[in-house]
Amino acid sequence: MSVAKVDNRPQWLKVTQPFASGGLAGCLATCCIQPIDMVKVRIQIAPPGASKNPFSIASHIIKDEGFLSLYKGLDAGIVRQLTYTTTRLGVFRLTSSFLQRPDEKTLPFWKKAFAGLFAGAVGSFVGTPADLALVRLQADATLPVAERRNYKGVFDALKQIVQQEGVTGLWSGSLPTVVRAMALNVGMLSTFDQGKEYFSAKFGPGWAATLTASACSGFGAAFMSLPFDFVKTRIQKMKPDVNGVMPYKGTWDCIVKTMKTEGPTAFYRGFPTYYIRIAPHSMLVLIIVDYINTAVQRHYNKVQ
Repeated sequence: MSVAKVDNRPQWLKVTQPFASGGLAGCLATCCIQPIDMVKVRIQIAPPGASKNPFSIASHIIKDEGFLSLYKGLDAGIVRQLTYTTTRLGVFRLTSSFLQRPDEKTLPFWKKAFAGLFAGAVGSFVGTPADLALVRLQADATLPVAERRNYKGVFDALKQIVQQEGVTGLWSGSLPTVVRAMALNVGMLSTFDQGKEYFSAKFGPGWAATLTASACSGFGAAFMSLPFDFVKTRIQKMKPDVNGVMPYKGTWDCIVKTMKTEGPTAFYRGFPTYYIRIAPHSMLVLIIVDYINTAVQRHYNKVQ
C-alpha cells in the first residue's frame, strides 16, 4: 500500500499509522456490510433442508425480528475491527517492512504471503473474543427461547462467557478462527499488494490500479477463507444437548462430521453471500487505508 518513493513521515507515525488506518477502515467497512454478515451467519447455521436463499433469510429476519435486527451484533463487529483488523493490518505492514531487504525494490510474493499468514494469526488471536461474541449475538434468535443466551450486547456477552465458561472460553473456536484469518490475509493483503504492483505498472499508479487490485483481493480472500469460516461459525455457536454433550469435540471432529453428513460442498455453502460480504468489505478496507496513506504521505511531503 506504499504510495510514494519518498517518505517524510516521522518514525512514530510510520509505526502507528498502519494500525490506526486499519482500525478506522475496518470499522467504516463493517458499518456498511453488517446486514450481509448477519445473513451469512444465518445461512451457515441453518439446519439441513432449511432455505439457504439469502433474500428469503433476510426477509424472514426483517419480518420476525425487525429491520434493525440485521444490525444485531454491530457493537461486537466494531470491537472486533478495533482489535482484529487494527492488529492484522498493522502487523502486516510492519512485518513486510522488516522482511524487505534494502536491495529489493518490491517485496517478493512469498514474503508478502508469510507476512499475511503471520499478521492473520496475531490479529485473529487478539480479535477472537469479539468474534465469538459477534457470532453468538447473531445466532441467538435462531435458538429455541429456552436455550437463548439473551446477551444485552458485546460486553455483556464477554462477561457472561467468562462467568460461565471461564477466561479460556473467550477463545472457543480459536483454531479455525486463526486459520481462517491466515488464509484470508494471504488472499486479501498479499494479493492486493502484488496486484497493485502489477496493475500500477499496467495502468499507471492511481485509482484504477487500486480498485482492480482490491477486487482481485476480495475474491481471493473469500475463496481461501470460507471453509475455515464455516467451521469457525459452527463451533462458536454450538450448545450442549440435553445430556450436556456438545455436537462437536473440536475443529477436526466438526470437519469430519460435516463431510460425512453434508458432503464437501457444505464448506462452501453460502459462497455468493460470503463473497458479497467479504469482497466489498475487503475492497472498502483497502481503498480507505490506501486513501489515508496517500493523504498523510502527501501532507508530510509538502511540509518537508
